[in-house]
Amino acid sequence: MELRTYYPTIVLSDIHIGSEHSKTEEVTNFLKHVNCDRLILNGDIIDGWQLQKQGKRWKNKHTDFFKVLMKMMEKQGTEIIYVRGNHDDFLDHLAPMTFYNVSIVKEYLFHSFGKKYYVTHGDIFDSVTTHMRWLARLGDIGYTFLLWVNKIYNRQREKSGKPYFSLSQRIKSKVKSAVSYISDFEKELVALAVSKKADAIICGHIHQAADRWYGDIRYLNSGDWVESMTALVQNELGDWKIVKYNSRQQVSEDTWSNKILYPEVI
Repeated sequence: MELRTYYPTIVLSDIHIGSEHSKTEEVTNFLKHVNCDRLILNGDIIDGWQLQKQGKRWKNKHTDFFKVLMKMMEKQGTEIIYVRGNHDDFLDHLAPMTFYNVSIVKEYLFHSFGKKYYVTHGDIFDSVTTHMRWLARLGDIGYTFLLWVNKIYNRQREKSGKPYFSLSQRIKSKVKSAVSYISDFEKELVALAVSKKADAIICGHIHQAADRWYGDIRYLNSGDWVESMTALVQNELGDWKIVKYNSRQQVSEDTWSNKILYPEVI
């Protein structure tokens, strides 16, 4: 019998299904090896911006992802909460809506293990995506180009036996304006959590997994499935950890099971 790891709550964000850089197969494989009571899909799961482009089409691997979600609902009774993001803002016309075990919302509040959590994708605090959509789309083109360059660069690194290197993450960590933006983003979301009388804020959007404390407020970011391939998981004691999918460790089912039981924690 296949061994699955149980987490009361799992949070995924920024899968960007429809983008050629989305790690759709990897996140699908991740979900095949876990059980959870609550799965929060925190925005930019489907990349509507990319799918609207000429030549883009829905693929079997995209359908496979949603088939796994349906099996989780049917066999495990998993509740799925889909929080809209800026790349899947076509859901604005549907939210809030609940059918079967799926809820489509713009924000989400829940209680777990005596704590109150406020969940938002985070784009509401990004003035570019909120007020300057044309500039956000231009930035999306630039980011897609950077990922293309990064892909070629890492092919050469792989041939030399070197590990994956993220150009975009390095830029974010070195460019002063990017560092300042991320810091301000976190502080704004923490302030929002305070206004909601929540103990923690859970978000995505900036593709930077994080687990930090700002005073009494915990800031949690689930990262992305374009480069970092990270998820937020809550254990049976109610605590949270960031787990990272590492495809190099996926040699066999046994190796995979061990990796999930003892995940790489950031």
